[in-house]
Amino acid sequence: MPSSNPAFRGLSGTGNGQQYAGWGAQPQQQYGAPATADPYAAPSPYAATTTRYLTMDDVVAKTGITFLVTVATAAATWALPGQAAWGFAIPAVLIAFVLGLVISFKQIANPVATLAYGALYGVALGAISEAFNDIYPGIVMQALIGTFGVFAGMLVVYKTGAIRVTPKLTRWVMAAGIGALVLMLANIVAAWIGGGDGLGLRSGGPLAIVFSLAVIGIAAFFLLLDFDLADEAIRRGAPAKFAWYIAFGLLVTVIWLYVEILRLLSYFRE
Repeated sequence: MPSSNPAFRGLSGTGNGQQYAGWGAQPQQQYGAPATADPYAAPSPYAATTTRYLTMDDVVAKTGITFLVTVATAAATWALPGQAAWGFAIPAVLIAFVLGLVISFKQIANPVATLAYGALYGVALGAISEAFNDIYPGIVMQALIGTFGVFAGMLVVYKTGAIRVTPKLTRWVMAAGIGALVLMLANIVAAWIGGGDGLGLRSGGPLAIVFSLAVIGIAAFFLLLDFDLADEAIRRGAPAKFAWYIAFGLLVTVIWLYVEILRLLSYFRE
C-alpha cells in the first residue's frame, strides 16, 4: 500500500525483495533456435534471502544506543571544570544543526551519522543543563522526570489507540510545528530589532508559560508521529538499518521536549 510519508520513498517493494520492470519494457528478442527452458535454473521462492528486515527489537536497540551516547557526552561535558563546557557547546550546536538537516532531507539511516548527532547535542545539553542547574538547583532532575513522563504517556496513548495517527493529524501536527518555529524566529528578530523580550514568548510571564505549554504539547504529538513511523517501517519491510533513522527522529523530538520543559520549569522558579 502506498504511503504519504516521505521517509518511505524508495522503500516500495522492499518488503518482498522483488523488483519490477517499468511500463513499456520490451522483452529481449532472441534469434535462432529457441533455448530450452530449465525449470530448475529459476530461483526458488523459498530460498533464503540475505536482506534482514526491520524489527521492533532493532528500533529499541538502536534508539537505546543513541540515547546512551547522548547522555554520556552530556555527563562528560557537565563534568568539565568551570565554564569550559560552553567553549565546546556552541560549535557542537552549529555542527549538529547542519548534520541534522542533512540527515533529515537526505533520510540518512547510518549509525555514524546518528551517533555523531547524538554526541554533538549531548555536548550542548551538558552545558545547558549545567547552566540551568546552577541557577535553579534540582531543575534538571525535574525536567528529566517530566520528559520521561511525557514520553511514557504518549507511548501508552499510541499503543492503546486513544489517538490514532491519521494523515489529517499528521498535517495538523506538522503545521503546528512550523507555526511554533516561525513564532520563535519572530520573537528572536523582534528582540534583536526592538530590544527587550521581543514578542514576550520567552519573557517568563503568562504569555511565555502558555507558549511553552503549547510547544510541549506539539512536541508530545511529534512523538506519536515517530512511533507511527517505526510501526509503518516494520509493516512495509524496511531494511534493518532504517532503525538508525527512526532513532534520530526520536532523539530530535526528545531533546526538543526536554529543553522546553526545562525552560517552562525555570519560569515557575522565577
